[in-house]
Amino acid sequence: MTPSPEIALAQTSLLQAMIAIAPASVRVGCRVISDADEAHLSPEEAHSIPARQPAMRRASGAARWIAHGLLTELGVNDFAILRAPSGAPAWPDGITGSLAHDDDMAVATVAPVGHIRSLGIDVEPAQPLPDDIFALVAIPSDRMEAADRHLAGRILFAAKEAVYKAVYPLDREVLGYEHIAVDLNAGRATTTTGRKLSLAYCLAPRVVVLAFVDGVAR
Repeated sequence: MTPSPEIALAQTSLLQAMIAIAPASVRVGCRVISDADEAHLSPEEAHSIPARQPAMRRASGAARWIAHGLLTELGVNDFAILRAPSGAPAWPDGITGSLAHDDDMAVATVAPVGHIRSLGIDVEPAQPLPDDIFALVAIPSDRMEAADRHLAGRILFAAKEAVYKAVYPLDREVLGYEHIAVDLNAGRATTTTGRKLSLAYCLAPRVVVLAFVDGVAR
């Protein structure tokens, strides 16, 4: 089914913004979550995802549909992106990637392991973060002065989610928000496990944050 002009514009606008922030070796994509997107799950993928709520399965299907296309660009076809017991997607050997979605939009990113050792992505609505959630997320060492003051909390939240997704495959340690220090001014993040990551983000029409560990980094 052909998407409406509004949906097509939202996808195009976000994709352009994501491409603009992504490193050269990183591929990104997005999709407005649509009815029946769960049909994009392969049987193996569907079996690996325990969530039974239709909305969650649609979001998972949309994100994997994007990722399948990105993997094809890297020469990988018909790879089932299974959900590991940790909840993270399992990627082909030699490739790192990440999936995310909010209520309406799904995003994905992949890259060959090399210059980029590990990737994380998060997507959020471009709205201020509620004060009670900000109080749980922020720590004194976070730096946000350079960010849009209305969206700084939302960017911070998305950054910590993306950082966690990037470092968990490397360290297999569960991190809380308090274990991740984000410097939006410098585009960097550090974890209490000693990881150092680069950050890039866009704000419209969604907040999307990419976190990545360089291939030469610890």
